[in-house]
Parts: sequence; structure tokens; C-alpha cells
Amino acid sequence: MTATFPTRTPQGVRKDLPADLSASITVFLIAMPLSLGIALATGAPLQAGLVAAAVGGIVAGRLGGAPLQVSGPAAGLTVVTAELIQRYGWRTTCAITVLAGVCQLGLAALRTARSALMVSPAIVHGMLAGIGVTIALAQLHIVLGGTPQSSAVANVLGLPAQLADLHPVALGISVLTLVVLLGWPRLPGRVGRGLRKVPAPLAAVATATAFAALAGLSLPRVDLPSWRSHALPEMPEGPVLGLIAAVLTITLVGSVESLLSAVATDKLIASERGTDNRPPRADLDRELRGQGAANIVSGALGGLPITGVAVRSVANVKSGAASRKSSMMHGLWVLLAAFLLVPLLDLIPLATLAALVMAVGVQMVNITHLRSVTRHREALVYGTTIVAVVLGGVLEGVAVGIAVAVALALHRLARTRITLERLDSGVHRVRARGQLTFLAVPRLSRVLNQIPHGTHAVVELDGSFMDHAAYETIQDWQQSHLAHGGALEVTGRSGQAARITGADPAAAGEAGSPDGADEAEAAGGTQGAGRGRDGHHAEGGHQSERSRRDRQRGTHQCCRPWTPWQNHCDHRATATRTATAATMAAAAVPHPEDGGAQDSSPPPRRRGAGQLADGISAFQRDTAPHVRDELARLAREGQRPSQLFITCADSRLVTSMITASGPGDLFTVRNVGNLVPLPGAESTDDSVAAAIEYAVDVLKVDSITVCGHSGCGAMQALLSSAPGVAVTPLRRWLRHGLPSLERMASRHHAWARIAGRLPADAVEQLCLTNVVQQLEHLRAHESVARRLAEGTLELHGMYFHVGEAQAYLLSEGEDFFDCRVFDTVGQHA
Repeated sequence: MTATFPTRTPQGVRKDLPADLSASITVFLIAMPLSLGIALATGAPLQAGLVAAAVGGIVAGRLGGAPLQVSGPAAGLTVVTAELIQRYGWRTTCAITVLAGVCQLGLAALRTARSALMVSPAIVHGMLAGIGVTIALAQLHIVLGGTPQSSAVANVLGLPAQLADLHPVALGISVLTLVVLLGWPRLPGRVGRGLRKVPAPLAAVATATAFAALAGLSLPRVDLPSWRSHALPEMPEGPVLGLIAAVLTITLVGSVESLLSAVATDKLIASERGTDNRPPRADLDRELRGQGAANIVSGALGGLPITGVAVRSVANVKSGAASRKSSMMHGLWVLLAAFLLVPLLDLIPLATLAALVMAVGVQMVNITHLRSVTRHREALVYGTTIVAVVLGGVLEGVAVGIAVAVALALHRLARTRITLERLDSGVHRVRARGQLTFLAVPRLSRVLNQIPHGTHAVVELDGSFMDHAAYETIQDWQQSHLAHGGALEVTGRSGQAARITGADPAAAGEAGSPDGADEAEAAGGTQGAGRGRDGHHAEGGHQSERSRRDRQRGTHQCCRPWTPWQNHCDHRATATRTATAATMAAAAVPHPEDGGAQDSSPPPRRRGAGQLADGISAFQRDTAPHVRDELARLAREGQRPSQLFITCADSRLVTSMITASGPGDLFTVRNVGNLVPLPGAESTDDSVAAAIEYAVDVLKVDSITVCGHSGCGAMQALLSSAPGVAVTPLRRWLRHGLPSLERMASRHHAWARIAGRLPADAVEQLCLTNVVQQLEHLRAHESVARRLAEGTLELHGMYFHVGEAQAYLLSEGEDFFDCRVFDTVGQHA
């Protein structure tokens, strides 16, 4: 997907500077105590937290792909880092951090950032909650005045002894910290509203520190050694497999947490700001590169591992940050404080930092996440991951969570409820809930065979998938039931009519593929119920023709608006045969009007106005009732499309079908070759420029998509054009495609290709190149350039392969081979 975000103008930078400065100070005040607390929780030197905060702000802020995300040491990596320090020592842990950063750069180069989001949210939230529980248990010992143990289990077992040996001073300072931390956001009145501008973590640490200093309390405090003795990394020592596992753990946890935080930050920005003042959306691959570079620098300078931090990112957005400069300035303030505020930092009690980090750990067990996973029936995955992380560690916990998630998915796929019920009306109703696979065939067959012959049966299929074995089982039983004089109605979800190839031999011979749910969840029309052989043959060709019309109107739900043309090529080829068969079937009953004479010639196929009238009639009958309310709303409120869609006039491209859009979603411009004339070009077509201006300035669309397609006749004409040919309106229009032809032949532009393969031929190469070139033409339009400069408009490139029915989106940037790549978009996207 291509999104163009040009450099902000100097005027825009100056305008955003006050907002970025204010936000950076707020984030700095939150980051300072948290960075020290996380360093304390890991057992690392306290300076390591400050180094990571400064590097995360400056390096990740500058190089990352999420402009308003703030990076630094995070609670999510606390447990992992603490285990590494205990096992390998601090200096080796720094080297592991550097290697993890290199791995992140490699993953970013392979463009795998989106793949990291495929992990189930229940596993991710369970991992973070397990880390939070582990952190809280460890810091609770420091809050009580003791020392944490090496594992969560040891911390739990050691709690009774720790409670028997309380340190009242440390406990009192911790309680004061927690009271201020939790009560600060709830301060009432006008004075409270003013005080709440100070971040709660800073207020809690400042209050506890001031109280301890004024009261002269004797308790352990922060002790920042001289920077001259700051430890730097050394060559890793230890088992190779153990070191590899450590690097992969830091890479996995840090990458997933950073990417999830970037996505969450995007959602927060979208919910709180209008399109006129939003920064660009996160580029996840660039964000992963930025995190990798930051971890390399942080590890090399003796800092903690770095990841995107949700708490600081939320504060950054809510404080009004406008660009990445807020994160970079926050890193600068941390760096200055690390050198200039050491005397003040040394006054902070360790119990205060422990209480602060313990609260963060408790908050990582998010009630909202728990409700979400419970609503989606994934509480087992969530709970198992928490327990496994607490008992075994992060990597082991994630592995267990993935195993449970896979087992649960397989169980749901194989679990099908099939019941038989006899209604008072004598109808036998079979309900199948779940996916119908070969595993359910024995139960399905047993239930269906319990229905007596000659009765009326209703089969309800409530599932999204049916494999070949289940399909054949239902089909065979249906034919047998109808053959013995029974009646049958097959319905899909919500009682909609479904189609399993019936007893009609013609219908059975022309049925679609039995794969998936196409046959089980068709929409519109009703399955004709045959009553015995006599009734079936008495209807003859009339029923065959009626079932044909039902199939044309009532197939899969996703194709409902376009069902009249389904398999239309086959309809054209067999129109004569179908009409002849129907006439011959009706010949058994002589017509009194003509004395039994038969005219076997088929009726002529309707074309032109007749075909148009048939289509309009079908729309009014089948589709209009479903869309009338929505169209009435759009008529009242006006159109508010989300994007301008520029594509070819080719009849094979049905834009609303390939984008799954409906009325009011797309503002569409179609022309021969999906061309965008340059402003001021010779023979400029103002209709395209007018549509662009109207969509961008009046309708305020969020994005513009240029969509090309395979086998484009315009591109073929460009390739075969020869000098001296008479200039026709078509030739004159195709001049706007000449820059695409020149771009394809040029050595100064990146090629365009489809991911995983080279273009099939020169026509496909030009079709792909044309999409890239027309995006360049779009940027030359004044209204588009202005919105791009403001960061409120996105440009996307799309390619539709007609023969494969496959859409491809133009990815951002260039690949390893210096190509512009169109990535596959499948059902998983």
C-alpha cells in the first residue's frame, strides 16, 4: 500500500513547535521516574534506564515509523531483562540487546512487521498480564522493605517471611506514593484541574521524595554512580543456544509490543483528532527499523532494551504533540537531566520507585482486555498464557499460549452440534451448528437417516464452511429423501434459503463446486421442494427453468447485487440448449391452440433495451428492497465517501465488488487506461481534474486509489502504437499514458512487479508501471499536493488480475531489488 507523506513545510514546523515542546516536557516528566523504576526492577545500573529513555526518544523518535509514539525502557521487557542479567551479567545483556536490534533490522528488511500482528491478541495480552504479575510480585518485596527473589514462584513463597519482617518506613513511603499516584487524577475543583496538568507519576515521586527528605527518614535511595564507571557491553559468553534464545526473546517481545503500541497510538489519534491535524499513519516496517537502530545504540551505550511505550505515547498524543519532534525533544531533556539533575535524583527513595513500577505491573492486567477475550471466548488462551509466563518465563509462556490457541481453534473447527427436532406440524427440523467437516459426517448421517421417508424436512446449516465429505452426505440423503416422496427445505444462517444440489437431474448436472459454503449459504429465492417422482416429472421443464432462475438469483450472499451475471458466459453458450430442452419437455402436453404442433426453435436472446429492462426489473425486485433505506439516508445526508477510486472503464472491473463497498463508500472516476492527465498537459481532460478537485477539496476524501488491471486494452494500444497513425480521440487520450511507457523503458526509475513473481509479459509490466506513474501525476495536482503536505491524504496503488480474481496493493518504498512491489491481498488481510 502506498502512502505518500512529504516533508512538512517550514511554516508547518514552526507552527507545530510550541505544541511539540509542551508535549515533550510532559512525556519527560513521566519518563524520568518510570525509567529509573524499570532499571531498578531489572537489577540493571540505574543509568541504564536513563540511557534507554534518551536513545529511545532521539533515535527511535527520528527513525521510527510512528511519529507520535514514544520509545524507551518498558515494563514488558522487565522480566526478560532481569532473567538475562541474573544469568549472563549486565555487560553480556547489553551485547544481547545489540544483537536483538540487528535482528529487528533484518525483520524490517524482510517486511515482516505486519506478520508480527498475526499473533492472537489473547496471547499478547496474556503475555503482558503475566509480565505485569511477575513485576508486581517482585516489587512488592521492595515495597515491604525487602529484596525480591529470582522468580515469581520464589517471590510468592517468600511473602510470608517478608510480611513477618516489615520495614515500616519503606512501607509508609510506598503507601504514600501509591495514594498520590492513584488519587492525583481524581483531584476535584478548579485547583485540582490545574494540578492535574502535572503527570501523576511525577507528582507521586516528588511528594514521597520531599516527605522523606523533610522528615529525615533513613531508607535506601537512588545512587547514581559516576558516568566514568558506566558499564559498556562485552562479547557474549555462555551457551550458544541460550544466547540465541535470549536474542530471539528480546526481539519477539520488543517487536510485538512496539508494533501493537504503534497501532494503538494510530487508533487513539484517529479517535481524538480530525483529518486536518492528524500526523501520518504508522509505517510499521519503518517503525521496526527505528526500534532496531535504537536497540543497537542503547545496547552499545550500556542501556536497557527499548520498545514502544503505550503509557508515554498516550500522554504524548493527549498533550497535543504534532510531530516526531516531541519524542526527540523528550529524549534530549532526559539526556540533560541525566547529567545536570543527579543530586536531585539521588534523593528519590527506592521504595518510591518500586511502588511506582508495582502499580504499572498491576495495570498491565487490563480489565478491558479480559472482557474482550472473554467476549471472544478466548479466556482459556489468556489465562493459560498468564500462568505459563509467571511460572516458566516469557518465551515459554508465549509458546504455551500459541499451542493452546491452536488446539482451541482445531476443537472449534471439529466441534459441530447436530440436533433433530419434530415440530407440532409434523415437520422434522435438523439443525447443524458449526463447521461441517468430515469429522462430523458420522453424526450428520446418523441424524439424517432418523427422518422417516415421505415427510417434510427442514435442514438448517448454521456455519461458514462445509467440506466435500459433508456436502456429498447431504446431497445423497437429499436425493434419497426426495425420491421416496419427501419434501425438503434447506436454509442457511438466519433462515435464508440455501442450495444443496437437488433431485432435478438437470440441476444436479449443472451444480457448482461443492467446496466451501457456496452451496450451503445462498441468499434470495427458496429451494423448491419436490414431492415424489410423479410431482417432479409432472412439472417437467417448467420446474427446471424455475430452478435455473432461482440459482441465478439466489447464490452466495456476497454476490447478491451481481447475481444476474453469474456464469453468464455459460448461460450464453447454453441458452439455445436450455430453451430447446424446456420446449421438448413441454411437448408431452399438446397445445389446443395449435393442434399439438410444436415449434422447437428457441426464442431469440434479449439484447439492448430488452436486456437493460430485464436488469432493471431484477434490481427493483431483488436488490432495491434491501438498499432502499440506506439510499434514502444518503439522499437526506448527502454523500461522504472515504476515498476517490480512479480505475479503468473496462467492463470486467466491478469496483464495488472487488472492494466490498456499497452506496456512498467510493467516489469513482473511470476512463480508458485509468489515466490521470498532468495539469497543463496538451489535450488535458478537465473532467478528471475536476473530479479530483471535487473529491479532495469538497468531499474531503481520506485517500485516493489508482487501480489498474491485467489485460488492459489501453496499455496494449500504447505498446503497439506506431508513428504516423491517424490521430483519433482515443489516440489523443492515450497520449496521457506515454509517460508510463517512458518510465518502463527508463533505467532511472524502479521497476514495478508483483510480489513473488515477475510480470507475465510487457503488457502486465506496463499495467503495473502505469499505476505508479499515475500516482506521480496525482501529486502534481495542486489540491492533492496541498493535502499531502498537510498529512491528511493518502495515495494508494492497486492492481487487479482479472484472470486470478486477485487484488494487489502497492507497498511503500522499494524492495531489495530496487523494485516497486504489489503485494497480494487475500482473505486473511
